[in-house]
Amino acid sequence: MAGERASGRDAGGGLRGAAAAVAAPAGDGRRRRQLRLPADPTGRLHRTARFVTTTTLGSTAAAEQAIAAVRRIHLRIRGTAPDGRPYRADDPELLTWVHVAEVHCFLTGYQYFAATALSAAECDRYYAESARVAELLGATGIPRSRAEVADYLDRIGPELRVTPPALEVVRLLRGFGRSRRERLAVRLLTNASIDLLPGWARAELAVRRPGFVRAGWDRPLARAGGRIMVWACGPSEIRTTALARATAATVDSGLR
Repeated sequence: MAGERASGRDAGGGLRGAAAAVAAPAGDGRRRRQLRLPADPTGRLHRTARFVTTTTLGSTAAAEQAIAAVRRIHLRIRGTAPDGRPYRADDPELLTWVHVAEVHCFLTGYQYFAATALSAAECDRYYAESARVAELLGATGIPRSRAEVADYLDRIGPELRVTPPALEVVRLLRGFGRSRRERLAVRLLTNASIDLLPGWARAELAVRRPGFVRAGWDRPLARAGGRIMVWACGPSEIRTTALARATAATVDSGLR
């Protein structure tokens, strides 16, 4: 349930994750080469969103099917980095980094912009629940609590740097949308998501928005815009079904 709340309703954290996950450990040509922008970046973003939605709100069978499909794709992505080292998309350490970057961003975005933030215990539960997906994808040594995630990020932080693919993703997101209205909405969310990045990342991404603009303009607009979008979309049948399934499982477990 904590996972459904943090991953299922956080656009700002998701956009932050898109930028953060492509930062790479220094000298890690595997990550930089693998994350060239695809020929169809819009389709790629939609497929990623569909995967998160399915593994968060879908049935166990649907989630396992989506994970199996991604694992098959990962098996085909491998090659040699410019420095001669081999790389592959199913590298367990790489999968762990992508997972941690994404779930940390989802949760941070939710805590900033949700009407009611998760409690400390719910945050730990979210990390523990989402670790199962990363585990099935092949990641290892997955952090499962706030403390473990903080320790992991402290360890890997000195190795990270912004790479050309990260800059390409930021440029893509800031101009994303089929119409002027869509581009305006995405720009609003992108500005809010960039606000969640650490200062060093904003500096290397060449994003220069003063703190008073981010606090006094970007955050309030993102909160208001997010609530308007939730209202405009109306009740989500997928989310309602997921909540009913989770509630039934909890009741069934309590009766045993």
